Amino acid sequence: MRVGTQFTAALAPGETGQWFSHSWPADWQVAWTFMPITPQPGVPQIEWDVEVERASESTVTYWLTVTNLGGAALDFEGRYAVLN
Repeated sequence: MRVGTQFTAALAPGETGQWFSHSWPADWQVAWTFMPITPQPGVPQIEWDVEVERASESTVTYWLTVTNLGGAALDFEGRYAVLN
């Protein structure tokens, strides 16, 4: 399994951001997770959605939408794991 951090980003309170990550091999099974790196105990901090575009016969693009659920700014990591 290959794992890593694709990017880090920041969101203001209540803000939603969208990123994309392109040219991934279409035969890879990629799982995305997003981890807050700014502590904010006691409440959920983020939610996310991943959408997939078949960019070509051999590649895909992932569209990554992340929302800051909290009342404070936060930084987070966009992490991936290639499962096959």
